[in-house]
Amino acid sequence: QVQLVESGGGLVQAGASLRLSCAASGLTFSRTPMGWFRQAPGKEREFVAAISWSGSSTDHADGVKGRFTISRDNAKVMVYLQMNSLKPEDTAVYYCAASGYTVRSTYYSRSSGEYNYWGQGTQVTVSS
Repeated sequence: QVQLVESGGGLVQAGASLRLSCAASGLTFSRTPMGWFRQAPGKEREFVAAISWSGSSTDHADGVKGRFTISRDNAKVMVYLQMNSLKPEDTAVYYCAASGYTVRSTYYSRSSGEYNYWGQGTQVTVSS
């Protein structure tokens, strides 16, 4: 079965950096767009970043552009989220998500409904 396992979360001070990792198994990773979402207490889950299976296309939410970077390593079956200049408003549970198999090398989605599989989440807490 498909498994997505996030790691790398933690408690940091504002301005610090974290790198989230997501290890995938049970899917054709090299043909699967991936995404990161987050959910803060009392708020809905929101899009953070997405990447096509080729890695040639990426997208980031406006609130994280210039600070966060999504990347992937198909050989290692991993997707990453590098988070710099963290702010208290970045505090949330961060989820890795896998979309469906596609032959379109530049495809990705901002919509959570396009993702079939989700990890258990990793907590990121940024103190002021």
